[in-house]
Amino acid sequence: MIDLIPAIDIIDGKCVRLTKGDYDRKKVYNEDPVAVAVEFERLGFKRLHVVDLDGAKSRHIVNDAVLRAITSATSLIVDFGGGIKTAEDIEKAFDAGAAMVTLGSIAVTNRELCAEWIRKYGAERIILGADVRNGKISINGWKEDSEEELIPFLRKYTEQGIRNVLCTEISKDGTLQGPATELYRQVMQEFPDMHLIASGGVSSNDDIDDLERNGIPAVVFGKAFYEGRIDVAKLPL
Repeated sequence: MIDLIPAIDIIDGKCVRLTKGDYDRKKVYNEDPVAVAVEFERLGFKRLHVVDLDGAKSRHIVNDAVLRAITSATSLIVDFGGGIKTAEDIEKAFDAGAAMVTLGSIAVTNRELCAEWIRKYGAERIILGADVRNGKISINGWKEDSEEELIPFLRKYTEQGIRNVLCTEISKDGTLQGPATELYRQVMQEFPDMHLIASGGVSSNDDIDDLERNGIPAVVFGKAFYEGRIDVAKLPL
């Protein structure tokens, strides 16, 4: 059964969604992310993906107080990403109650530090963020494209024990045009033991069902839920 992971993206302490990572195309869905998290738990979700968009842009954690409030108010298993660049950042995220952290840009720019964190905290507490645009990994809040190609990038980290990977196809994110299922199929063919979390483009229950039929282990969704396009009663919670 596919793991279902709703997302809360935070800017200025508010629950928002962007389109294709564009900060100028921001829509606020709720002023209170904690209330949203409590509602997700009430509906039966067990996991939550929290993204500090201010942190991603500022290159250091900004909304750790919101993370702490969410983990204090719920029993959700929360993974947290956005702006984790230093040992202080990762400690701050774990101290605020994150069960796992998502490492994105830092996994490209400082592989040695990430390897140190994998050894220190354990691969099970690390999610590798692979944000893809035109086949290359994008960094720093999707503002820059690196020279890292997806499959070789993933291989470097699976060789270090990483199993949890959040893969976002940026061109799909926030568009409600369907996920990049073929891309995820290719990743799973290369890494059949990976716990791949599909992200970007989910528009309906049908999209989730299609990902499950294609053997994708997990999916993150946000905008489709907030805009009433997902029927929670029909989800395999």
